[in-house]
Formats: sequence, C-alpha cells, structure tokens
Amino acid sequence: MKKILAVQDAPAPHWVGDGFPARSMFSYHSHAAQLSPFLLLDYAGPMKFEPATRPRGVGQHPHRGFETVTIVYKGEVEHKDSTGAGGKIGPGDVQWMTAASGILHEEFHSREFTREGGVLEMVQLWVNLPAKDKMSPPRYQTLLDREIPVVELADNAGKVRVIAGEHAGQKGPAKTFTPIDVWDIRLHRGGTGTFEVPPGRTLALIVLQGTIMVNAESVAREAQMVVLGRDGEQVSIEANTDATVLLLSGEPIAEPIAGYGPFVMNTQAEIRQAMDDFNSGKFGQISR
Repeated sequence: MKKILAVQDAPAPHWVGDGFPARSMFSYHSHAAQLSPFLLLDYAGPMKFEPATRPRGVGQHPHRGFETVTIVYKGEVEHKDSTGAGGKIGPGDVQWMTAASGILHEEFHSREFTREGGVLEMVQLWVNLPAKDKMSPPRYQTLLDREIPVVELADNAGKVRVIAGEHAGQKGPAKTFTPIDVWDIRLHRGGTGTFEVPPGRTLALIVLQGTIMVNAESVAREAQMVVLGRDGEQVSIEANTDATVLLLSGEPIAEPIAGYGPFVMNTQAEIRQAMDDFNSGKFGQISR
C-alpha cells in the first residue's frame, strides 16, 4: 500500500468572481513539488443560488503554461475563449482546456441555471505542462458525461468514472501531455475499493462528499485531501457513508515552477514575457 503522508483540511472558502465559492484544496505555492504535475484544485460549492437575471461567474481572464480541467457535479456553466471555442457543460461533463501558449477565457453560470436557480457544485483542477509543451497551441476538449467510461466495482461497492488514464481496462477520453489519472469515484456506504497506481507517481485523494477510511488507517471527511507517497502501487478506500472521491495520480514533472496568478512557467523571465504578451494583446480576444 502507498504510505499516507498527510490528511489536510481545506482552507476557508473564497469567491472566484461572483459565481464560484471555492475552497482551494491545494496550490502550486504550497504543494508544487509534492503534487506535481498537479498545480491547483478549487472545490466550488455545493451552494444554492437563487434565480437571477444576470449570469454570475468570472469575466475575461488569461492563462498560460498549463491546462484547466473543470468537472461539474451539479449546475451548469457556459464558457467562451479567445480561440473561438465555447459551450455549456452540466452534471457529469468535463471541460479540459489546454491554455498552453496563451488564452483568454470567461466562465459564467448558464442562462438556464441563472433563470431557474439551483445548486452549483464543481471542481477546477490545474495540470502543469512540461517545458517543451508550454508554448503549444491552445486546444479544447469537451468530455460529455455519456462519453466517460464507467467501471462498476466488485460487490456493489460503487463505480469509477475514468476521465483520464486507465482503470480496469477502461481508458478515459482525455488526451494528456504526460501520464495522469483523473478518476471520479462514487462509493456506497460500506463499500470498499482497492485501486492500482504505478509506483513513482504522485497520488492524492480529494473527498468531495461523505467520509472514507484510507488504507484501513486514516479517516478523511468532506473537503479534506489525503496525500500519499510515491512508493507502492495500491490504495484502499472504504466508505463509511455514501462518498464521492476524486483520485489524482500523475507522473511528476521534474522541472522548476515559476508562477504568477494565471501564468505558470519555468522561469521568472518567462513570467515577465507572459505578462508583456498579455498586456500587448497577443492572447487574442473573445468575440461577442
């Protein structure tokens, strides 16, 4: 079994724009080396929004040097970016955006969700890119719920949605630059799953709902993160209640990290260049 290194609480929530009450489970400022290739994870909600006439969200903002992965559990989000891409994602859908050389982006509650109100719950994960790929052209992957394979666990313990990587012969639809696993695990109360992860990989479990026992030794509850060591190949998860867990596993990128807000590069000179490029309009514009 992989060794449990820490069980960490999420900090107090903060607002991202006026539409996303987020708890930052980790960021590259505090966990850059330990959780490589993952840079940041914000857990937004669950929060009920009343009906409104103006969509809430985050207006135009830049990214360079990494990917953003948005997983929606409840509610709906609409987005646009400077490549001309855009669309709406709802429960079970995933937006996998490769910012790479630079992109402008905006995200708002969908028009229908704004009009009707409801509960919003979602996760946004930032995934680092190796230096050789940081200036690649931006791209966008829409991963709809129906396209994400589901693996049923033994003894009716629950199921795993394989967003990226491979589990039990099922391969996730996400195209990634480095080997990573992103698994959306749903366990029934009393259910247990044992999951194989290659040795040498980063491994973290994010508890979104419920209470779990990890490796029969440590309890983790809602909005807590379990960080495990890179030695060993297995982790065991037992659900004390119905539980939703996001498993993140990846091959570390052994390169320096220089970051400033929405720019994550390898050197401070590259950060200054990113800021200059953004300020001079080289990230393009979002069409209206």
